[in-house]
Amino acid sequence: MKAFKVFLLLAVLMALAITLSATPDQEESFLDEDNNDTDDATKSMQSEKTTSLTGRSRFLASRAAVPTCDKYPRVCRATGSAGRDCCKKKCVDTNTDRVNCGKCGKKCKYGETCCKGKCVNPRSDKKNCGSCNNKCKKGSSCVYGMCSYA
Repeated sequence: MKAFKVFLLLAVLMALAITLSATPDQEESFLDEDNNDTDDATKSMQSEKTTSLTGRSRFLASRAAVPTCDKYPRVCRATGSAGRDCCKKKCVDTNTDRVNCGKCGKKCKYGETCCKGKCVNPRSDKKNCGSCNNKCKKGSSCVYGMCSYA
């Protein structure tokens, strides 16, 4: 029974700490008015307070806004970007993207792959047999994605 009381007391203290940490700056400011002999450094720190998180998730508030390529086209040229082209606010590589093959919005059909900006069927294309840039030898054919299957 004693362990349960300790657990209940800890739960109440944690709830109180969470509530107090999420109070708005306007409610906290009355504490600072009692101490009028603050120095300039303290006053400058008080003026730089952040906004309250009341009514918002801390997780959502901590996420920074990501610049999109429709407003900042150079984002797509950054290291680690998915591609150099901007389609529907996303960086894509129009040479390999099946949904934006060759240009934004051009979709490849079912079973086709985007190779060098063109939709091809890797199961039967001699120049892209099985995968992009896999050429079959002269005189052989591409069947089921393999050169000279039979």
